[in-house]
Amino acid sequence: MSLDAQSVNACAALVEAGDPERFLAAMAAPVDVRARLFVLYALNLEVAKAPFVTKEPMIAEMRLQFWRDVVADAVAGKAVRAHEVAAPLAGLIAEAGLDAEVLDQMIAARRFDIYPNDAGQVGFDLDVYLRRTAGHLMGLSAAACGVDDAAATDVGEAMGIALWLRAVPDLVGHKRVAADDLDSDVLIARAERGLKLLNTHKAVRFGDAVPALRAAWMTAPILRQAIADPRRVVDGSLGLSDFRKKGSLVWRSLVGRW
Repeated sequence: MSLDAQSVNACAALVEAGDPERFLAAMAAPVDVRARLFVLYALNLEVAKAPFVTKEPMIAEMRLQFWRDVVADAVAGKAVRAHEVAAPLAGLIAEAGLDAEVLDQMIAARRFDIYPNDAGQVGFDLDVYLRRTAGHLMGLSAAACGVDDAAATDVGEAMGIALWLRAVPDLVGHKRVAADDLDSDVLIARAERGLKLLNTHKAVRFGDAVPALRAAWMTAPILRQAIADPRRVVDGSLGLSDFRKKGSLVWRSLVGRW
């Protein structure tokens, strides 16, 4: 697959600044795979930040609709909209045959972040949200590598749970977490669910999509930390040291593991 180098570099710069851990994982991938991942990760950043860069719900809705329209236009073969991520995304959708419905669901799921008072209330299901955001991103990343496997979406959902647990202090500050979700038993149960999703597929090889799945390389230890001591979720101390983080990624890359 050939993507314009300048466009890919622009996406890579966005990911390096806004999602450094996925950036590290992508840099461990072969160059052609790396390009596809940077495009998807840049899209994820754009839609993830949309609800947080404005206090006006209508403006946030318009930002998300822009990306839904980019996807629809790419599928319809229409002219690409003016944005540094839109052109490479349209190219990737066309060349990799990415599922437009899955992309649309991934974008639309972020509407729940626009209305924090709905979190934990009517119409909001955190499991569905995490599956359609982190889960769909992983599934699309695998598909961009030529591997269409629902197991990748499960792994992505598990990663989403770990990311959500790490983000709890910030989400609390933005009033994006319901009080009931901070109960220790609830936090443990959520982490256990993520670990179960991960362990169900730990023997899956994933073939050419292994570099994409490697983005979840820190998921298991973070989930185990949350299970062992859910207080670490609330105080924001989940995570690995830089040495362990990078060492684990290098090892997995060398042995071809995800």
